[in-house]
Amino acid sequence: MAFLSTLTGIIGFGMGVPFGLLLGFYFFIYSKPKIVQEPITRRVSQLDNTALLNLLHDIPLWVKCPDYERVDWLNKIIADMWPYLNKAICASIRSMTEPMFAEYVGMFQIKTIAFENLSLGTIPPDIYGFKICETNENELVLEPAVRWAGNPNIVLVVVDMQILVAPRVTLKPLVPTIPCFANVSVSLLKRPEIDFGLNVLGGDLMSIPGVYHIIQRTIKMQIASLYLWPQSLEIPILDPSTVAINKPVGILHVKVVRAHKLLKMDFLGTSDPYVKLNLTGESLPAKKTSIKKRNLNPVWNEKFKLVVKDPESQVLQLEVFDWDKVGTHDRLGMQFVPLKLLTANETKEFKLDLLKHTFIADPYDKKPRGNIVIELTYAPFREESIKVDGIGDVLSRKKSSLDRPSENGSEVLSGAGLLSVTVQGAEDVEGLRHNNPYAVIRFRGDKKKTKKIKKTRHPLWNEEFQFMLEEPPLNDTIRIQVMSRRKGIGFHSKECLGKLDINLTDVVHNGRINTKYHLLNSKNGKIHVDIKWTIV
Repeated sequence: MAFLSTLTGIIGFGMGVPFGLLLGFYFFIYSKPKIVQEPITRRVSQLDNTALLNLLHDIPLWVKCPDYERVDWLNKIIADMWPYLNKAICASIRSMTEPMFAEYVGMFQIKTIAFENLSLGTIPPDIYGFKICETNENELVLEPAVRWAGNPNIVLVVVDMQILVAPRVTLKPLVPTIPCFANVSVSLLKRPEIDFGLNVLGGDLMSIPGVYHIIQRTIKMQIASLYLWPQSLEIPILDPSTVAINKPVGILHVKVVRAHKLLKMDFLGTSDPYVKLNLTGESLPAKKTSIKKRNLNPVWNEKFKLVVKDPESQVLQLEVFDWDKVGTHDRLGMQFVPLKLLTANETKEFKLDLLKHTFIADPYDKKPRGNIVIELTYAPFREESIKVDGIGDVLSRKKSSLDRPSENGSEVLSGAGLLSVTVQGAEDVEGLRHNNPYAVIRFRGDKKKTKKIKKTRHPLWNEEFQFMLEEPPLNDTIRIQVMSRRKGIGFHSKECLGKLDINLTDVVHNGRINTKYHLLNSKNGKIHVDIKWTIV
């Protein structure tokens, strides 16, 4: 049988080769060649919509989206630094994964898990478009478009990977401390495009029918659920205490009750005392009581409110002065109360012996200066009112209001609170004779002003003003004027560059409004105002 099959194969091969040669020669002689036309080339401006859409995936973002910029210089830096970045990133991956692998050692007869090889390869990622977004918040928003077709070498398994991702990187809040931002927030604007192969024992697991699409879909869904906007990855850069120090966290209620046996400073053996009080670390003017004429045992019973930014480190400073009609006022004594001695929402009375100065152990200060009695209550803001502003906080605020509609509504529309008005800056404000703009804020009879910036149409003030109120300003308006002033006396030394009236009803209901307003009586002028209502 073996001989017969071999013989049959030889005969078939001998007959097939001549027949194939004859058939090929026949088609070569008698077949007519087709005319191959040259491809038609057109300009991009002459292409139709279908052709343009087919090309869009290959056109870089800086071509089809004018707000994206080329960053060849940045790609050059990344390419030169990639050998060092590769080692640094791989070292971080090893340190992060070691405790994860340690959890599985000993399970399922596993003795050890470790990377035999770990390298991101020689091909660096490519940033093929970069955009900077302008917002009204105190933040910097970056949107790079990143593409990485790498050749990593990772054993546990061997991976060939390509990634196309469009992240949004937000640096917030901006602070006057190096590196000038406290947190980095990373989110994805769309689902990432990830293509990879898993080579194990010489075979590609991704070639198994159905496995590729299942793994692709699972990875995209998991990444999207964690980091697709508005979800984000928050990376702290600075200590939160350095950021929170500039944000109000509560109100200190101070009641100056009375003083006893004060020093005699006047010619007739009396004094005209009054008290100044302020918190350390504040640049706001000190609060003052009324003046009690010719009284060494004055009774005030006057109440004040001070904004607290750090109850652990701030100190209440009290100074008692003797009022003089002519000349400087003589200080009768002073005293300090650290706020960390107070319990939240509990009133505590202090009877303090007055000192000459801050050096308590001064051996030469033996003269009795009397004492002062005060009552202090620290009322912290509610936790949801002091969160860092952002889209996540807006969503949490809406969610909590849906969960407790009646309770939340009654809390917002009643009770004391703090109204914070931050005047960020203005644009295109122009006077007829001079441009030295400053802003004036008027609310319930109070008048406050920003600093004056000389010779500019685009001033940046970034100044905050605070108003402590017993009830929400539901039916109130706040007026903001942009003025210009020059030195000298004349009819045109002061000029109004625009004004604005803002109704505070939306501020009370929403908690915050941060926007740019068009100025009245101004051609193109705008002003950027951030207003917050914080409930005590």
